[in-house]
Amino acid sequence: MDVDAYVAAHDGEWRRLERLVNSSRKLTGEEIDELVELYQRTATHLSVVRSSSPDPQLVGRLSVLVARGRATVAGAQAPMWRDVTRFATVAFPAAAYRLRWWWAAIVVVGNVFAVVLAVWIARNPDVQSSVGSDSAIRQLVDHDFANYYTEHSASSFAFHVWVNNAWVSAVALMFGILLGLPTLYVLFMNQLNLGLTAGLMFAHGKGAVFFGLILPHGMLELSAVYLACAAGLRLGWTVIDPGPRRRGEALAQEGRALIAVAIGLVGVLFVSGLIEGFVTGWVHETWLRIGIGVLAEAAFLTYVVVLGRRALQAGETGASDLEPDAVPVAG
Repeated sequence: MDVDAYVAAHDGEWRRLERLVNSSRKLTGEEIDELVELYQRTATHLSVVRSSSPDPQLVGRLSVLVARGRATVAGAQAPMWRDVTRFATVAFPAAAYRLRWWWAAIVVVGNVFAVVLAVWIARNPDVQSSVGSDSAIRQLVDHDFANYYTEHSASSFAFHVWVNNAWVSAVALMFGILLGLPTLYVLFMNQLNLGLTAGLMFAHGKGAVFFGLILPHGMLELSAVYLACAAGLRLGWTVIDPGPRRRGEALAQEGRALIAVAIGLVGVLFVSGLIEGFVTGWVHETWLRIGIGVLAEAAFLTYVVVLGRRALQAGETGASDLEPDAVPVAG
């Protein structure tokens, strides 16, 4: 075989394959079809060269090109750190920002309920007595509420609250598929406990202690729980009203976005757990404890708004990185 003639006949195809493999932009359907065809042809060319005229330089060039073409066609995976970075800067904030109105509504409704309940309990001794005995309530407000944050080592306590909060958020997320009813139950129980404790503390003159211990970790923790409830209720509403999409398609899209929220909240709740374990019960200056909580909450909300809005404007939904693999073809 005349190697020079063979190279002259097929060099244009090889160069075109190199350009497609090296492309830094997303290929169109037509280009992907062309890439697959050129890869198959070049693999055949490599076999011919190896069997007819094993020119080491040409075999090496085509071997590298075929290997790179195969990796591209098969969908070579980006480095893990790049996937993690993209998730943290695009997928999670986009999914969270997309839920902003559901999230805001839950914040308002949930906290209005907790405040009304707390005021009702604080102003009604009969209601307080129905909750527990005077000695039990005194034990709670004078000792147990504050001691809860220091009775265990900081590291084990932080891990415990992280796991517990992650489980509560997971329940609110996963069971949203049941028309959102379990999600509403999780939200109701969370706000009931919050309002009940606040009412008892305020009724006995411990309001400053309550806020001084609940705010450092509670702002970020509650934001995460409310976001989980927002995602769960959004999923439940999709079952009821999928909009212009088919119900299965709508649920698949919302489910993938929900996964992004769930994974992201693991990190958010980890941070709130660290604050609860190492700050709430152990930093004695109230202003410093609350200041740390305010900074963490402000950083989280800024992160969601800035990166989430940018990602949403770019067409991201939080579900795109979790789309099932498909082989694109030309239209």
